[in-house]
Amino acid sequence: MPVALITGASKGIGAASARLFAQAGYDLLLVARNTAALGALAAELTPHGVRVETAGIDLGSADSIAPALAELLDRGLLPNVVINNAGVAATASLSQMPLAEWQWLVQLNLTSVFQVCQAVLPALRHGPGGLIINVSSHAARQAFPDWGAYCVSKAALASFSRCLAEEERCHGIRVTTLTLGAVNTPLWDSETVHSSFDRRAMLCVDTAAEALLYLAQQPPSQVVEDLTLMPSAGAL
Repeated sequence: MPVALITGASKGIGAASARLFAQAGYDLLLVARNTAALGALAAELTPHGVRVETAGIDLGSADSIAPALAELLDRGLLPNVVINNAGVAATASLSQMPLAEWQWLVQLNLTSVFQVCQAVLPALRHGPGGLIINVSSHAARQAFPDWGAYCVSKAALASFSRCLAEEERCHGIRVTTLTLGAVNTPLWDSETVHSSFDRRAMLCVDTAAEALLYLAQQPPSQVVEDLTLMPSAGAL
């Protein structure tokens, strides 16, 4: 049975993906800060006949990631699909953004992905190959005022994904990005985000989850290097 590890799994795209992957027969390793929400999601999914393991990990705390993931992987489920979905946003001009907020955002959107990949690569290398999907944003390719830190973190994530793909191809590991336009998720309710976008025009989380499952189900002989999915209204 295939196994998927999903970060940011307690809500939004992560929770929608967990539900869809469970319906498709994947065992799951779910990571998020909110352990109560993870527990409720696991209880919801186990009737599908899949095994679900959860770990409350704060990906904003760099020192805690490696040992917590090692403990999760020691439970016996080794992923062949890894979805780095967790991420945050903060709106502020680059001239005014506090250093601590910049470092927090870069840790969540970029460095934690690097850390998760480092933690899972040994398992992926010893298996029959695997797939890493990094959830990115069209902000990686465009500049938006007051979204500079977010744009930079996603542009760096796209570059990281391409570099990792080159390094791991010889081990049979594929790396892809799902590049999304605006998605109606709880991110827009964050205290660090101030926007007036019409959320009715955004993509829904189920659509993003379906795109992730599509990428995960590509045969090992091929890889979709990047899949870009935008609202029909364009960039909001």
